[in-house]
Amino acid sequence: MKPETQEINKLFIPLAIIIAGIIIAGAVIFASRKSDDQIAPSPNTNTETLKKIRPVSSNDHILGNIKTAEVFLVEFSDLECPFCKDFHETLKQIITEYGPNGKVAWVYRHFPLESIHPKAAKEAEATECASELGGTIKFWEYADRIFQITPSNNGLDLSLLPLIAKDVGLDTDAFGTCLEDGRYAQKVKSDLEDAINSGGRGTPHTIVITKDGSRALPISGAQSVDVVRSTIEQLLKKP
Repeated sequence: MKPETQEINKLFIPLAIIIAGIIIAGAVIFASRKSDDQIAPSPNTNTETLKKIRPVSSNDHILGNIKTAEVFLVEFSDLECPFCKDFHETLKQIITEYGPNGKVAWVYRHFPLESIHPKAAKEAEATECASELGGTIKFWEYADRIFQITPSNNGLDLSLLPLIAKDVGLDTDAFGTCLEDGRYAQKVKSDLEDAINSGGRGTPHTIVITKDGSRALPISGAQSVDVVRSTIEQLLKKP
């Protein structure tokens, strides 16, 4: 082998190792990042922090039976977060699975990360207007529709919000008035503060909590159906 070839081989081998390391590291980061994390480094969330969440009430947007539910999935979500978009479908599957026995209910609260998704807060207000005009059913239909059509990451054209209202059967004039006067801006802000107080640092931020509030477990990011199911089952077991 020529000396020049030997030198090239000596350089090539460590270079190949470095490139492989970069590829593997990138894959690990991509696989582990299942949430938009833009507020602050997350502290060690303990049980007491989780319990700081606002109690579930009839004023919440609930899918499931609040009277029979033993466990609540309280999700704080951002309508422009791509991970929330995926997790929305996961929780729909969970409610379909647990719905017949009435033991689990899904509570939706707003957590718009305005630093990266400045449109998300207005979209959240739009879902509240849908709720005012059409009740719980229209809230969920409106939120479902936003997730269906948004490209995520602040990609939704806000001029579509009244058209979505029309699609789900709402009075578009009343909807427009509601959205323009910002009557639900404070409610969205209150949900965001609740998310942060309960340990939320990114979206989706979910706390699975027993009806009496005595036990709670967090779900970090857009986890799988199996992870959500396992968390629920831990809390359904008697302590």
